[in-house]
Amino acid sequence: MQARETQARLTGRIAAGPAQLLHEEILRPQFEFDLAHLLPWYVRAEKVICLEYRRMGLIGAADAGHIARALDTADAGTLRPAPDENMSDLAFALERHVAGRLPAPVPMWHVDRSRNDLQACAQLMHGRWRLLGAIDTMLACARVAHGRAGEFRSTPMPGYTHFQAAQVVTAGFHLAALSGYLIHAARRLLSTYDDIDLCPLGAGAMAGQELAWDRDRMARLLGFAAPQPHPLTAVASRTWVLEVAAECSTTGVTLSRFVTDLMSWGGAQLIDLPDELSGISSAMPQKKNFPILERIRGKTAHLTSWYADTATAQRATPYSNSVEVAKEGGVSGLDAGLSGLESLLRLLTCVLERLSCDTERMRSACRGHHLGAFTLANQLTLRTGMPWRLAQVVVGEYVVAAGPDDDEPRPELLVTVAARHGWTVPDAAGLLDAAGDPDRLLTMKSEHASAHPAAVAELLSAQDGDLADLDRRSAERRRRADVADRLTEMFAHDTEEERCATTA
Repeated sequence: MQARETQARLTGRIAAGPAQLLHEEILRPQFEFDLAHLLPWYVRAEKVICLEYRRMGLIGAADAGHIARALDTADAGTLRPAPDENMSDLAFALERHVAGRLPAPVPMWHVDRSRNDLQACAQLMHGRWRLLGAIDTMLACARVAHGRAGEFRSTPMPGYTHFQAAQVVTAGFHLAALSGYLIHAARRLLSTYDDIDLCPLGAGAMAGQELAWDRDRMARLLGFAAPQPHPLTAVASRTWVLEVAAECSTTGVTLSRFVTDLMSWGGAQLIDLPDELSGISSAMPQKKNFPILERIRGKTAHLTSWYADTATAQRATPYSNSVEVAKEGGVSGLDAGLSGLESLLRLLTCVLERLSCDTERMRSACRGHHLGAFTLANQLTLRTGMPWRLAQVVVGEYVVAAGPDDDEPRPELLVTVAARHGWTVPDAAGLLDAAGDPDRLLTMKSEHASAHPAAVAELLSAQDGDLADLDRRSAERRRRADVADRLTEMFAHDTEEERCATTA
């Protein structure tokens, strides 16, 4: 009985549990967050610690089995924040939960231990898992963008620079840039995953531990690539949250630009969305709005806010374990940030799946802005020897004289303008016909790295390989990180070994 009472006390340093205000404003909300998001990772880390005690001969297989089974019963129904019993802390609540379910006290359980590395480990395991989920969501969006790019790779439309129609491209060409960026962003997130895949467990409070913990084995059992080599870094650093937030912020900035293009296309009625993804004006009955695009673009702003919030919470704090860094600047922001990224990616995926292109309007828009002027200047140089800068001047004067929105070929006008500069244009009609045909303007591009449909097809083929590689790499990391079943099997094996030994 005395042993039980001694075990039940958490500290002899202070005589009272947290004040009710502290409990209500800070500890209970944090407990509820940790219970909802971190409990499975705490349990897995505790099981690995238990296996280490078993390996070091500090506890037997039977006690290890009792602890593991007690850990498996911990859930939202059995754990609650209680200031007087567990200081409204999940790690303490888990300790009390297990201790109360053991048939007899296990004195060596929790020897040479700290909450610092346990908490850091649970947070990082959760962060890794959420990051893999975000990568998979991003790759799903990339695949849809990739598929639609292939569908529209021969559909001419105006390409814009400085918000002005500039050259003929295709909708597929533009969407291939989007899928390419999503692949790039997923690759960077996966690289970030690999950089942060270092296990904090076994680092102790800050200076390492005193027992002969096998940190390489612990890291392996928890699905990490390796242990974090510096114990202070293991418990002090939440730089990994900043690194994830930075990549997500950068992704949000770039996606906001692509969504702005979609908004511009929608405003020009080059694309359409089904009614169930559209909105109306309350006053102007002719309008069909696309507020979903505005919401997606708005959501990208929160990713940059997340990074700024995390950086502000972490800056100028001591480099040691800190509640300010671990809680206010740690995983709770990451959870919200990655949820926001996944939400906007799901919405963007839906838009890409459902949008339709008005191919006739796109083609017509290509004819009204002299979008072949660049090609016309090139051909004047290549066919007549006109200096390239002079060709730019001649074509510019021709556009002004013809009218900026008049793309009807005016061969005699081109001949007149060129003659003013001392040049003869033998086949003005042919040059203007080629420069006014959107499909010919596309096929006049190089078949490598251009808006030429064949070049887009080549680019998309390369992206196929990139997507397959990223899918494979993501799946490999998910398999390594998903350790629950492996840990259960290890405890079952240990228990069976001891049972057989006892029987013998």
